[in-house]
Amino acid sequence: MSLERALALAAAAPGRAYPNPTVGAVVVAGGEVVGEGVTEPYGGRHGEVVALEAAGERARGATLYLTMEPCTHHGRTPPCVDRVLEAGVACVVAGSLDPNPEAAGGLERLRAAGVEAELVDSFESRAQNEAWRTWVEAKRPFVVLKLGLTLDGRVAIPGARWITGEQSRHRVHELRAHMDAVAVGMGTVRNDDPQLTARGVDAVKQPRRLAFGRGPMPPGVRLELRTGELADELAALAEEGVQSLLLEGGATLAESFLREDLVDKVILFVAPTIGRNGPEFAPELLAPVQLRRFTAERVGDDLLLGGYVHEP
Repeated sequence: MSLERALALAAAAPGRAYPNPTVGAVVVAGGEVVGEGVTEPYGGRHGEVVALEAAGERARGATLYLTMEPCTHHGRTPPCVDRVLEAGVACVVAGSLDPNPEAAGGLERLRAAGVEAELVDSFESRAQNEAWRTWVEAKRPFVVLKLGLTLDGRVAIPGARWITGEQSRHRVHELRAHMDAVAVGMGTVRNDDPQLTARGVDAVKQPRRLAFGRGPMPPGVRLELRTGELADELAALAEEGVQSLLLEGGATLAESFLREDLVDKVILFVAPTIGRNGPEFAPELLAPVQLRRFTAERVGDDLLLGGYVHEP
């Protein structure tokens, strides 16, 4: 249960430590929670340090539960593994390993020092920092492909502005609010003049708004035009600190990213409508794309389907 509590602490503070990962931690002694914490904003204490300082001397001989192993890197703060050893905890249970080669190896350091260290390898722990993990490991943003579809796979209905309902559109704005950047293809730019902003939701900051393809940009459109090869553009965005990218259309852009294996997660809002003669989403791919961790959820009258191409 204490790892679940650590997950809940981190879930309540998504993106708080950007560009660092957010880690939740709980200290348990004698069956009682004696300290808990979550990573502070960038430059502040990491989650396990917050929890250990809250526990004080009660941390000695206790068990520390945390969503990711303590770091071994000396950056803006000292290595967390050193603080864990100083606190004298007897056991550490981590929900995931640190994929950053500069900071990884915390559990190994603890074992070498005589501390019992267990890796649970929790998908939930990895998923909480999925964008950061991809940014660190693949040197590109975590890419989410979002599409609105009819039951027969149409991405637009002639004469209709929307495919999906109001509740689905609200969920899209919530999604935008948690992404570093949102992008469309030039066909969507010319046909729809999309705003790509997060509206009607609490957004700490607006995402960068991008268009992939060839110019020129239509007059009055205020999107960043990215004209290079997709892999090169993603690498450049990662260098600029973009950890997550939401693709909102159209079908040509979605096909291009899927063909180059640059999509990590797919989200489909399926409306209870047969589009009949609208444009169809039928990408020509080199091989089938299998989704993992597949989920289905009712959103108003629509069905929200999701899954991972690449698990975090």
